Formats: sequence, C-alpha cells, structure tokens
Amino acid sequence: MTVALTDEPSPTIDPKDLIVGLGRGLAVIEAFDDAHPRLTATEAARRVGLTRTAARRHLLSLCHYGYAASDGKQYWLAPRVLRLGQSYLSSARLPRLVQPFIQRASMATGETFNVSVLDGHEVVYIARSNSPRLVSIGFHAGARVPAHVVAPGPVLLARLDDAALDAWIAEHEFAAFTAQTVARPRQFAEIVRRARSMGWWITMHQLDPGLLGVAVPLIDAHGRSVAAIGATVQAMAYTEADARDKLVTVLQDAARLLRPML
Repeated sequence: MTVALTDEPSPTIDPKDLIVGLGRGLAVIEAFDDAHPRLTATEAARRVGLTRTAARRHLLSLCHYGYAASDGKQYWLAPRVLRLGQSYLSSARLPRLVQPFIQRASMATGETFNVSVLDGHEVVYIARSNSPRLVSIGFHAGARVPAHVVAPGPVLLARLDDAALDAWIAEHEFAAFTAQTVARPRQFAEIVRRARSMGWWITMHQLDPGLLGVAVPLIDAHGRSVAAIGATVQAMAYTEADARDKLVTVLQDAARLLRPML
C-alpha cells in the first residue's frame, strides 16, 4: 500500500475519463533522478513497470515534444521539463500567499525562511524568502528532500494518526546522510509524535553536519495542517535553545497571521 499525501483534494474520476497514457508518460518522467540521470528504454521500462516497447514510445514522444533528448540509445530529460514545476509555483495560491509573510520574518531576523509541503516521502519547498544577507543558505523553491532529515518532515507528518504514520514509515527509505541522522523507524516515529505534541520541531546535523532546521505547521482556518513554515541556519550560529527562543516564536507568529487566509 502506498500512502498518498497531497495538499489539494483530488476529484472523483469516472474510469472512462481517465487517460492512462498520460499517467504512464508522467511516470516515465519521474523515473529519472539523481541516481538515474540517463536511462535506456529497457531501464525506464523496468523502473516504471512497462514493456520496453511502451517505454520506448513514451520516451520518443517526450523527445518529440521537447521534454527529453536522446543519443539513440540513452535518454535524458531536457530543460523544458522545468516548466511543469514552474507552472505550479507560478499558478498555485499558497506560494504567492505566504511570500510577504516569510519575507517579513526574514527582514526581522536576517535569516532565510521557506514554506514546504509533503509529497509522498519527500518535503518539497514551494516558497523561499529573499535573505537580506549577501550569502544565504537553505532550500530553493522546487527542492525535494527526504522527509526524515529536515525539520518540516516531522511537522508535516504530525497530521497523520498513528496507523497512517506507521504505514508511511513502513514504506520509507531511512537513508543516513550524517553520523547523526535518525535512520531507525521507531526513533523517527517518536520524533513525529513529539512534534505533534509540541507544535514545532528542530533538527540538527541530520542532512548536513553544519545545519540546523526549524519548522512549525501552517494550519488553515478549518484546523487542517496544509504546509510547514521554517528556516535552515548555520548550526554554529544557533544552539537548539537559541533556535527555539529566536526562531520558533517568529515562525508561530507568521503561521498565526496566515491562518485566516489559508
């Protein structure tokens, strides 16, 4: 069973209205990742669960429409694919709504703030403030990170009940990025429950040994958690207590102001 977590309701679809080929084409696009930047038709078929002939036709179609390129044997995604994600960032209401609030928080603290949502097993960053500093750190809009290594992960997963959380954890790949990464399922489940109880979370040295992350949930007017608002800072500049005292309050204030608008 796959636990699907989306922030927008999906309409009920009559099977006769479903374009199965479109779903398969999108699955072929998603087959490419950091570990598989180039694929043959056979490799794409294996990753998506298609026949080689079907995968090849999808790949050739993507090449025809400018979303992929090929040397005759291997295929890779073309820059045009970025339009798909950019269309969401440009048209979705949430990224535009939160931008003034995270910008205000950034100007007040000198740090870079962001808003993120959960897409399956990854945190996806959908908005980022412009930092007043010449050099800033943090995730740009469109970045995707495994949910167990960044502060928004436990915050976003806190909306699940225990049964749904257990199902999510059972399917998650707990890769270790540093010596301190929490990669044990039971330990991570406890982290999510603590984040649920506290209403915020701080991570240190999980994805990068030099980074500290903090996040709080964005709750809409109906009491539903729809996203997380957070910041990533240099761990050497903040103790965990400093982050709690100086950043959590700022994030909670922004979340409170946003709630009637969500």
